[in-house]
Amino acid sequence: MKHTEIDAIVKSWIVDAADKPANPRVQAIVLRIVSDLCKAIEDLDISATEFWKGLEYLQEAGKRHELGLLAPGIGLERFLDMRADEADAKAGLTGGTPRAIEGPLYVAGAPESVGFARLDDGTEVEVAETLLMQGTVYGANGKPLSNAKVEVWHANTKGSYSYFDQTQSAFNLRRTIITDAQGRYSFQSIMPNGYGCPPGGSTQTLLDLLGRHGNRPAHVHFFVTADGHRKLTTQINIDGDKYLWDDFAFASREGLVPPLKRINDAAELAKHNLKKPFASIDFDIHMVEEKPKAASGLVDRIRAAV
Repeated sequence: MKHTEIDAIVKSWIVDAADKPANPRVQAIVLRIVSDLCKAIEDLDISATEFWKGLEYLQEAGKRHELGLLAPGIGLERFLDMRADEADAKAGLTGGTPRAIEGPLYVAGAPESVGFARLDDGTEVEVAETLLMQGTVYGANGKPLSNAKVEVWHANTKGSYSYFDQTQSAFNLRRTIITDAQGRYSFQSIMPNGYGCPPGGSTQTLLDLLGRHGNRPAHVHFFVTADGHRKLTTQINIDGDKYLWDDFAFASREGLVPPLKRINDAAELAKHNLKKPFASIDFDIHMVEEKPKAASGLVDRIRAAV
């Protein structure tokens, strides 16, 4: 069957069959997706069994709550970031800290403090490396930005996130830090571990068929918001990780791998009231201004909340 014939058939299903006013945006999107899917079925000679197995796969992924993991795993979330980067560049919104994918593990409502926060609840302090991270948030004018909101979240030493991992305390390794008068933020935490997709889960099952691993490097997520500036969604990867540039979610980016320093100087340990060497990361954040005519930098999606 020719593509032009498929287009006509699908139009008769989606557009011509409408007997009441339709949402034009939804209609256009469904028309395109169904047309492209039908063309793929034709071009690749997808069998009825393969089609229904595909639907069963998506149903199972939904039951497992893995669609939010599958989207970055096949590059879709990274593609959305690429399009957003292009739109920002066309609008003249350049020079800020690179964006990176949000992923599916943010939880709203983390405790708030000014300038500094302790992220971990202390349960892994004996087995984990202490991490101190600090930086300055700069506004579009290049000056330190006070009262910016820096939301931070990351995994524990097992690669698990609080809320989704019920063995952890509420909001463990999650905090909201308001920058101080000098635009600074800092926190004490533990060194996170990377994680792999659940073995036998929907995402890893597909990745296995594609000949791919499902691992992420250790990383720390950020949401940064400030009046007059576009919301920044980003994350840094921990330098030296095995999967640093081989992230199954395609989130590794130049500019988001800050140097990692390991500190064992006695004076520095005493300064931070620590008894063993720690890791330190400096990460400054550069915001870009909000422009009314630019495409929105906000993403409306369902997020977990306590």
